[in-house]
This record gives sequence, C-alpha cells and structure tokens, in this order.
Amino acid sequence: MATISKTVWSNYSTFNKTEPTGAGAELGKDQFMKILLTQLQNQDPMQPMQDKDFIAQMATFSSLEQTMNMATELHSLSQSAALASSLIGKQVEWLGATNNGATVTKSGIVDSIKMKNGDQFAVIGKDEVAIKDLTSVTIAAQEGEAESGE
Repeated sequence: MATISKTVWSNYSTFNKTEPTGAGAELGKDQFMKILLTQLQNQDPMQPMQDKDFIAQMATFSSLEQTMNMATELHSLSQSAALASSLIGKQVEWLGATNNGATVTKSGIVDSIKMKNGDQFAVIGKDEVAIKDLTSVTIAAQEGEAESGE
C-alpha cells in the first residue's frame, strides 16, 4: 500500500507573500542590467557565456530601452497642450453616467482645457472630462448652419 505524504509549511500564510507594487512592480532597464551583470559575475568559468548569447541579451536590452523611450514620447505627445487646445470649440462625445448609474453618451462643445494631476481635462459646460475618455471629436456646427440646415 502506497502512502501519500503531504508537506505542510508551518510558516506559510497568504499574508507572507508580497506582490511588487509602485515603481518596482515593472522590470525596467536598470533591473535588466543588474540581472545581466549578476549572470556575468556568477557564470561558470569553465563554460562562460557564448558571444552570441551575450549579444542577444544586449540586443534585448537595447530593444527594451528603445521601447521605454517610445512609450515616454507617446505619453508626452498625448499630454501636449497644443494638441489638447485644438479641441476648444469642437463638438465632443464621451460616455457618462446618469443619476441611476446607467451609461449614456453625452456630448457638448469644449469650452477650455484644464490640467489636474498631470492629466488633461476638457471643460464642457459644467462637466470636466479626461481627454483620454473622449469617444468622438467633430467640428461644431455654426449657429446659422444649424438653423438653416446647411
């Protein structure tokens, strides 16, 4: 008859495990470099890392760095004041909530742009809508055009 043993860790608790949060939650180029340097320092001298392996890791590092730079530039572009200010006077739509919690499409003309905590908001009447939450942007109809149907 086979016996089954069950290993129980006496100090194990779900409260003991930690999840990385904040700035350390993502592996960046600094962490990648630390891992690479640790790998080089602790490699077996009788079987050192091959040139092609080292070059592949450096190419990965370069690719990671360029991707991070591109993400930073795209974020800067999306937060450009000139780009956001071009929305002033335009008809926009966004998803909003009613008093009972239902989602509805709201619309209005952008009066101004406001910055809060590094994010841009379109001021539309009494509403402040994050630029990233806009679902549609169109040229607002002139008053004369709307009345005459042109």
